[in-house]
Order: sequence, then C-alpha cells, then structure tokens
Amino acid sequence: MSEKTPLIARLDASSADFNAHLDDLLAWDSVSDSDVARVVNDILEAVKHRGDAAVVEYTNKLDRRDGQTLADFMVPEEQLTSALESLPAEQQQALQVAAERIRTYHEYQRQPSWDFTEEDGTRLGQKVTAMARVGLYVPGGKASYPSSVLMNAIPAKVAGVAELVMVVPAPGGELSPMVLAAAAVAGVDKVVTIGGAQAIAALAYGTETLPKVDKIVGPGNIYVATAKRAVFGLVDIDMIAGPSEILVICDGKTDPDWIAMDLFSQAEHDEQAQSILVSPDGDFLDRVEAAMERLLPTLERERIARTSLANRGALIKVASMDQALAVSNRVAPEHLELSVEDPDALLSQVEHAGAIFMGRHTPEALGDYCAGPNHVLPTSGTARFSSPLGVYDFQKRSSIIYCSPEGASKLARTASVLARGEALEAHARSAEYRYRD
Repeated sequence: MSEKTPLIARLDASSADFNAHLDDLLAWDSVSDSDVARVVNDILEAVKHRGDAAVVEYTNKLDRRDGQTLADFMVPEEQLTSALESLPAEQQQALQVAAERIRTYHEYQRQPSWDFTEEDGTRLGQKVTAMARVGLYVPGGKASYPSSVLMNAIPAKVAGVAELVMVVPAPGGELSPMVLAAAAVAGVDKVVTIGGAQAIAALAYGTETLPKVDKIVGPGNIYVATAKRAVFGLVDIDMIAGPSEILVICDGKTDPDWIAMDLFSQAEHDEQAQSILVSPDGDFLDRVEAAMERLLPTLERERIARTSLANRGALIKVASMDQALAVSNRVAPEHLELSVEDPDALLSQVEHAGAIFMGRHTPEALGDYCAGPNHVLPTSGTARFSSPLGVYDFQKRSSIIYCSPEGASKLARTASVLARGEALEAHARSAEYRYRD
C-alpha cells in the first residue's frame, strides 16, 4: 500500500540540506517562453505599423468580438455609472469604503516640489510633476478584479495623472459590472474593451484613436507580461509580476485554522502561488497541517490550492524567532504576516518584504482589498530592491539649478578642473565664461 502524498512539504531550517531545499522551493521562471515571445512580437509589430486596424483584427480574432473600428470597443462614461448603480447596495458600499481608504492612505505619499537657497544665492531643488497619461491593464471576461482597478487607478489619480486609460478584455462581449463600477469609483477617464498583447501595444505605441501613454500598470497573463517587458523603455511599466506569495511567521499561539486559511488565501490564486509558514513550534506546525487537511476540501478552488501547496508550499521548523526572520529575509516575500504576540519587537529585523501584516488579527486578505496600502507588491524575491506601487510611481522629478553670478563663478572653477581632467574642453570653457574677478 503506497504512502499518502503529503499536502505540503516540511522543512527544518537547522538541517544541513535546508538551503538547497529552500532554493528549489523558491525557484520560479519568469516570462521566458520563446513561442509566446514570437507571437507577442508579431502582434506588437502589427499594431506599431497598422494601428487601430491591427488592434481591431486581433481583438475580433482572439476575443470573439465583431467590432469594425476601435471606437466600437470604447465604453461610454454613462455605462460605468450605470454599472455602479446596478450593483447591490452592499457591493456599492464596499467599493466606496475601499476606495476611500486607499485614497486616504496614498494621499500621505504625495511628494511636493522643494528647493533651498545657499548663502551666495544659488538655488537648488526638485520639481515633482505627475505623468500626463497612464494605461491600466485589468484582466477581463469572467474574471472580476475590481480591487485591481482601485489599487492601480487611485494612486495615479492622487499623483495628479491627467488621463487614465483602462483596457480590459471582454471575450465574447462579457464584462464584469464590478470592474466597470470600480472604474467609475476610481475616476478612470477612458475604458476600452481590448486585451492581450494588442492592448499593451496600443498603449505603448499609440494608434489613430488611442494616444500613447507614459506608463503601463496592472496584471495580466503571460502574453500581457511578455508584451510589457518588450515595450519597457519606450514606456515605463510597474513590474513583471510573479506568482502570489505569503510567508507567515507564527509563535505557535494563533488559532491553527486562522493560519491555515491565511496560507490558502494565496494558494487559491493559482498553481504557482507560494504559501510558507515558519515557526519554532513543531507541534504547532502539526496542528496547522491538520487544519489544512480538514479545511482544504471546503474551498471552491480546492484543486488549485492543493496543487500550489504541493508544488511550492512549505511548513518550516526553525530554532528561534531570529532564525525565522533570517529565513524570511532570504525569501523576501511579497506578503509577510507576523502572527505573534508582539510584532513590533520583530519589525526592526525585517529587511525585505513587500507588505508586513502585524499581529494575529491582520490577515493578508485585508490588505488585498481595503486596509489602504497598495496590494501591487514585489514578488519572487524582488522585495530586496523594489517597493509597493504608490503615488511616487506616477510622478517624475526634475532637478532645479539656479546660480547667482557669485555662485556660478565659484562652481565654474570646480567644474573647469573636472572637465579638463576628462578632456572635455568645451565643458571647461563654458564654465570658465562665468568666472568673475
């Protein structure tokens, strides 16, 4: 009789082969499929050279639409408003509450222009201005991600972006009313029902109908991610997002059912999502695993969650909380839950995490929807060098330099020496013209 396949891997951070096992667990290939890249490149080139016609052609073909012009895929503003009004009161209120909390949080991120004046009258500073036009990609069809609309659109609007263009595929003409309602609540300026690489190309290159944007944000499938990577440099992008991740550090005193469901909250996203629990209490890990076995069959997305847990999940035994934090910092998780009695005592040791959820009563799910901070977070270890999406991602900064005659003369002498040291004579002479006796 064969042994039962474990639901989730068990690792011990003190074992000699732990690092190798952890490396295997964390391994994930980002956008790298050569066949997908070829398809995407063909679409990008077609849209680049044929504009509206290519977008319409690919949308009709791939999304089973029958539009004649790109205008046929535009959503009238009144349709957004009616979508909001058609929702049950409870859903309308939830969208409004979430939007207000997200807006309030992101208002704190606004960065003003600044300058200072030196004694000789030289003034230095920075001018902060918003991007003029931003494109937002939102998954469509049967998928309904209104939270993605709020999290991407509201920071852009708080930053002062003048025009926010949302693209959302509508295969077979199917659109989520909640997504349209979220666009209305968030203040999206234009909604176009196109998707895939052709939508990314339209935003990046511009067409006869759609002007090009400065930045593209929002999640999508491998074709969308590949297209975003390809146009980066022509426009800015938010990130190439990997699978969803959660790492929970627990002292063994939180209800095991709570922790099990917190782990499921990421595992149910897709088969490549990652859920990791780290604890110094081996008996607690046993209780959580038992809770997972019991609760998993109650999930509608059981199959997806089960595959995710089997492929990329782990319960990790550590010797101490210090070792737990060392493991977490090595993983650099998208979401980190500090499910302990005193999370503030651990916070200073957290070096890398997209978002940190403090205490037993702060599940990651609250951050996904309505806590306020952004749920667009660095994945696949990129929290080591990147940050959550925010207002600052929709602003650009220009340096301000004003020299008084006295200040110019002083700086010119330094600049001249450095320029001649680099054999750049015109630079030096340009500075030297500003000398004053």
